[in-house]
Amino acid sequence: MAERTTGRGTGPTELADFEHGAELVERVVDWFRAEARDLPWRRPDASAWAVMVSEFMLQQTPVARVLPVYEAWLARWPTPAALAAEPVGEAVRAWGRLGYPRRAQRLHAAATAVEEAFDGTVPDAYDDLCALPGVGEYTAGAIASFAYKKRHIVLDTNVRRVLARVVTGTEFPAAATTPADRRIATALLPQNAPDAAEWAAASMELGAVVCTARAPRCDACPVAKLCRWVADGKPAYDGPPRRGQTYEGTDRQARGRLLAVLRDTHGPVPREELEAAWTRDVTQRERALASLVTDGLVTEVDGEMFALAH
Repeated sequence: MAERTTGRGTGPTELADFEHGAELVERVVDWFRAEARDLPWRRPDASAWAVMVSEFMLQQTPVARVLPVYEAWLARWPTPAALAAEPVGEAVRAWGRLGYPRRAQRLHAAATAVEEAFDGTVPDAYDDLCALPGVGEYTAGAIASFAYKKRHIVLDTNVRRVLARVVTGTEFPAAATTPADRRIATALLPQNAPDAAEWAAASMELGAVVCTARAPRCDACPVAKLCRWVADGKPAYDGPPRRGQTYEGTDRQARGRLLAVLRDTHGPVPREELEAAWTRDVTQRERALASLVTDGLVTEVDGEMFALAH
């Protein structure tokens, strides 16, 4: 690998008094080479489509839950064209219990766009990726970086947490990506594209398995000696309240119960079967059902029958 260089020296004030940018990158990448999990979308034979599927599935969903669905998905739909040729309801059905089923709908729409606009090949250009349904700033950078070894910042929650702790001494980053996050990430990004792609994967892995939100393993961290948060005594977070992920009793749970009935049945389902799936709050159930129809995940058939969208 070529000598790694970062954008320090011309970087933002957030890095002005952080003297270990190049060392941070080097240590994390060396750790990654020795400790990275063997995940199918990281293997040399993984297609750009495989990377894209993994990125959609991994949004807000742990790796352990994604793996079996990912493998079944690619066995059934090894290319964007294969998915685009089937009804969107089949994508929602195959999504199973990963949660946030609109991701399945958007992945189907993205596959259709890839087939129609890019001859079935996932594009490698950042702007083209951003134009696909369901692909935003992070996902476009991740696909370009991981599938095509392009030089882009890749800022998911894990990476932002690593940078917040190591560079700024803050336990948690802001709820959403900030301009400061982008400036720090850009200043640290190696100039060589393959090095930048490896750093993106490595920093993400560090946040996922070592620099975790609830129980960081600082004793196993390759950059603990460079970390401002550790050096400052791990001060407790004192920013805006962090949102929890309450699920029990929510509209999300109600939607999930209704979709489970529809996924398990091929063909229309009578309203009464859906009513039996969520009895705790009739108003909430009707609201959840209406939102599934509005979102295009469910189709109303003959007034009192419902089915996954086609």
